[in-house]
Amino acid sequence: MKHRLIAALLAVPLPALASTFERFDSLPGHGSLGAYVSTAQAPQQAVITLHGYPRDARRTFDATVAAVAPDTLVLAPLFQVPAGEAEHCHSPAEPAAQAGDLLWRCGSWLAGAPAENDRAVTAFAAVDALIAQVGQRWPSVKVVTVAGFSAGAQWVQHYAAFAQQPPAGGRLRFVVASPGSWLYPDTWRPYPQADCPAQNHWKYGLEQLPGWLPQGAEQARAQYRAADISYLAGALDHGDSPAAHGKILDRSCPALAQGPWRLQRAQAFTEHLGQPLQVVPGCAHDVRCVFGSAQGRQALAAPPAG
Repeated sequence: MKHRLIAALLAVPLPALASTFERFDSLPGHGSLGAYVSTAQAPQQAVITLHGYPRDARRTFDATVAAVAPDTLVLAPLFQVPAGEAEHCHSPAEPAAQAGDLLWRCGSWLAGAPAENDRAVTAFAAVDALIAQVGQRWPSVKVVTVAGFSAGAQWVQHYAAFAQQPPAGGRLRFVVASPGSWLYPDTWRPYPQADCPAQNHWKYGLEQLPGWLPQGAEQARAQYRAADISYLAGALDHGDSPAAHGKILDRSCPALAQGPWRLQRAQAFTEHLGQPLQVVPGCAHDVRCVFGSAQGRQALAAPPAG
C-alpha cells in the first residue's frame, strides 16, 4: 500500500521534452543501464539526474532539462527492477526492463547496491561507467554534475563519497536536493535515538560498510569532504501537508535521529558540516519547483572554471 501511495503522489505528468532513451554498457561484458538523453550540440556541461523511489526518470529528466541552459547535456538513468516488483515502484510510461538490463530491488539502488542479476555491477559503478562514456561520446564536456531529488538525492549524497574520480582535466560536481535521510560521516546526530545502533550503520553512517563498496570509511570521509556539493531543500518540505509527502518519509529510528522532517534533516546535516543550504521559498517536495527555482538553476549550472 505504501509503495502504491508513493507512485500515486509523485506520478503527476510533466510536458514531454525531446529526448531519446538509450542503453549504456556498464562494465565490459556485463549488463546495461538505460537513460533518457537530451539533444545538445558540443555541450560543455552535462547533468546526470537521478530519479526518486517510484523510478520517475522521465519526470526528473523533464524537470532538469527545463532548469538548465539549452546547451547542457542531460541524462536521466532508470534503475530497472524485476517485472514482479515493478508495480511497487513504477511510474506511468517508463519503459519496462529488457533482456540484458541490469536489475535492482525497489530500494536497493538508492544505496548504490549491486544489481540483482549481476553482483559485479553496483549502482555506483554503473553510473561511473555512464560518466566515462559521456566523456568518450561528448568530448566537449568538461564538467559533469550528478544531481538528485528525494530518493535520488539520497543516492547522490552517498555516491559523492564513493564515486570514481574523473580523469585529469574533468570536473565532477553534485547537487543533493531534499533527501529523506543522510549519510553522516561521524556519529553525531541532532536527535540521537536510544537503543538504535543502526543510526551509525550504512546507509545512515559509515559503520558496517558493505563489502561491495570500493573503499573504507576513512577514504570515504576524505572524498566527501573534498567533493563539490550543492545542497537544496524546499522551505515547505516539512510537516503533514500532502505537498510535503510526509507519509512516505523514512520514520525508522536511524532516520528520526537525523530530524523530524526533510527540511530539518537537511538543516541539521549541513549545519553540522558547516556547509551552505539553499532553502527554496514556496517549494514543498516537488522536483519541478526545487530544480526550477533560481536556487535550483544556479546549483545545476556549473560555475566557470578558474
